[in-house]
Amino acid sequence: MTDISTQDQARIEAEPDNRRVSLIQLSFLAIGIGIVTGFGAILLRYLISLIHNLFFLGEFSFEYDANIATEPAPFGPLVILAPVIGGAIVLWLVRRYAPEAKGHGVPEVMDAIYYRNGRIRPQVVIVKSLASALSIGSGASVGREGPIIQIGSGIGSVLGGWFNLRSWQVITLVAAGAGAGIAATFNTPLGAVLFAVELMLPEVSARTLIPVVIATGTATYVGRLAFGLAPAFLVASHERPDVFVPLSVDMLPLYILFGLVTGVAAAGFVRGLYRIEDLFEDWKANPYLKNAAGMLSLGVLMYVLLQTTGAYHTAGVGYATIEAILTGQLAAPAFLLLLFVLKFLATSVSLGAGASGGIFSPSLFLGAALGGAFGATLDLMFPHLGFHSVTFALIGMACIVGASTGGALTAIIMLFEMTGDYTITVAAIIAVVVALGVRQRLSPDDIYTLKLTRRGHRIPRETRAHMFSIRQIKELMSPAVAVLQRDELGEHGTVDTQLGSERQYAVVLEGRNIVGIVRVHPEDPSRRHGPLIGPVGYAREGSFLQNAMTSMADRNHEALLILPENTLPRPENVIGVLTRDSIAAAVLRDYRS
Repeated sequence: MTDISTQDQARIEAEPDNRRVSLIQLSFLAIGIGIVTGFGAILLRYLISLIHNLFFLGEFSFEYDANIATEPAPFGPLVILAPVIGGAIVLWLVRRYAPEAKGHGVPEVMDAIYYRNGRIRPQVVIVKSLASALSIGSGASVGREGPIIQIGSGIGSVLGGWFNLRSWQVITLVAAGAGAGIAATFNTPLGAVLFAVELMLPEVSARTLIPVVIATGTATYVGRLAFGLAPAFLVASHERPDVFVPLSVDMLPLYILFGLVTGVAAAGFVRGLYRIEDLFEDWKANPYLKNAAGMLSLGVLMYVLLQTTGAYHTAGVGYATIEAILTGQLAAPAFLLLLFVLKFLATSVSLGAGASGGIFSPSLFLGAALGGAFGATLDLMFPHLGFHSVTFALIGMACIVGASTGGALTAIIMLFEMTGDYTITVAAIIAVVVALGVRQRLSPDDIYTLKLTRRGHRIPRETRAHMFSIRQIKELMSPAVAVLQRDELGEHGTVDTQLGSERQYAVVLEGRNIVGIVRVHPEDPSRRHGPLIGPVGYAREGSFLQNAMTSMADRNHEALLILPENTLPRPENVIGVLTRDSIAAAVLRDYRS
């Protein structure tokens, strides 16, 4: 490395390659992601509508409201074949073009973030859209939020690749795309931001949070252009007992009990889903035969439900049944428990047989059914207290989603945004926290991370603020005590290991070129020294360690020469040295503190 001229001084702190984009530029990219993902969510819903109408009504139409129960198909019992036909097409698409599009999508996004520097293949966006629309539209028991999360994340990854961004910037755009997908699908901008923070972002800071907020806000507005401002679900107006608002202390055990119940249910959902997937995986048969068997069972189930109850309760996203529970139309405890079991089985079989879709909507269904049954049972037991199935259905939705996914704050905030009901805040918080604790006790991995853990890719679920990254370099550097020419070094010089804990270094030149540094004996640096360390770069003493680490990683520097502020970058002005060993020591001290 040659001595740097005065004109180049301004570039000492600059990023070391052509991949630097400012936060403003990253924010503009986030706007683009929000717009594209928002329109992607719109197109996905219209595609689901088209396929659903073709399979269930025999009509070429884009008019479909998932919150309204579908009329009986004119095909009679032949509607049983709808999931079979759709499933076969999905399996062919996924196996041929994008295996990552199989399943519920979010684990693949996490895997890309933590193990592939945020890289998602562009074809995943297209294949996931088609496969998920076919799965949901033909009656598989999966949700549409998982696909749009993977689609939005894929768009962010593609943009990051086009602009040759750094890994953390690509990951930020991937998380922004995921949040944008949730926001556009459910009209929940706050919950979408929390989803990205709790489940996607390895780093939470201004540089990562701002693009996520911008993308989710933009996608929300785009989604509202097509679907309006109304919340995702309507909730029946009913009298609530005083134990909810204000919260009565003597009723706290009730919400704790409900949290325990939903926590056990969430753990069962997490474990049961993958257990049924394993059964399909262990079944030594042709993949298309396994898919057909699984999808045929779904077709039979939804047709039996149609004939006995008048609705395809377990088919598709299940929003019509959720709405029926939240408006008090379904309130029989035994029937709601039956729906809970059947939806759990239908979702597990759908994903095990190879469907493409999310688990967020099924989790909402399970929570509404279980909570509705719990509340209706209380109402039968204590009619004078005024308990209502709707109240616990709302809390149950947050509990199952929060406990099974690990996104407790996401679930609580999205519950309020999706229903517009803020009157049960404290009760929901208590129940969700208990449910999450129970699920973690019974199943340390959530429904997203367990899939990756099983393939050997562990995902950290705790966010930690690393203090070492904001330490200034002058706090960590070792002193530089000499400038030596390379030919001044002794041929066999070694540093005595008893010199003490404080390391000192000399800058080594070859002519005017810096070739590295050596650790030296303070009294005899030319004869008592360690091996040559290089290449090296420059940094200012007031810089943060995070900037130094970025510079060293990008240029593959083994060490940085530290300069005082407002001095020229010359070897004689070097006051200290920052090595990789010093950085490692700072990281370990941070974890020990």
